[in-house]
Amino acid sequence: MRNIFESIFDSYVTTNTIEVKDFLICLFAALLVGLILAFMYTYKKIYTKSFIFTLALLPAVVCVVIMMVNGNVGAGVAVAGAFSLVRFRSAPGTAEEIGMIFLAMGAGLMLGMGYVGYAFLFTLVLGLVSMIYSAFDFGTGKKNAKRKTLRITIPEDLDYTDVFSDVLSDFTSEWELVNVKTTNMGSLFKLTYNLTLKDIGREKEMIDLLRCRNGNLEIAMSRQESLIAEL
Repeated sequence: MRNIFESIFDSYVTTNTIEVKDFLICLFAALLVGLILAFMYTYKKIYTKSFIFTLALLPAVVCVVIMMVNGNVGAGVAVAGAFSLVRFRSAPGTAEEIGMIFLAMGAGLMLGMGYVGYAFLFTLVLGLVSMIYSAFDFGTGKKNAKRKTLRITIPEDLDYTDVFSDVLSDFTSEWELVNVKTTNMGSLFKLTYNLTLKDIGREKEMIDLLRCRNGNLEIAMSRQESLIAEL
């Protein structure tokens, strides 16, 4: 049991050359870890094929890079610089996706150093914790469902300053006009509000009242957009 959590490279004292057998053990273990992470990430999450594909291969890529660096500080700095360039050639993901990428890189780093047992233990524990958090909708919060972004189109001759104030005050606990935009050659205004509903069940009733005020022009209600960019 003790040997499971030791590095398979501990026997390399006088040489930095990695044997083919140990290289293949780490490589296939990294591929298996990637498959485990990819499978766990698909549990109750929205995902794309490209992200799952990347997540499955990333531990193996990091593992091979670490094995090839093999204690060379100069090569390690060069590799770190090369990885940093990837950030500028890819679209930013959600905080959750970036967290899984770091998890996969951490597992690959362990495997590249020969700690196969720790890599599997690390993957299973954090993967299971991630699945448990997803199952219980950890971090969702009941109040988030009441936070909405409301977009209303009004004619140019309608003063938007207080025209909807009484309706919004009746149906929401808080609201704020965050954006005003002209459209259709200046003949229409598009207003954007961030608001928190008092009762989700009265959403249609509020929209019907707003339609009477804006001349039955376009009204759109959606989940509130975050003003803070995700990591």
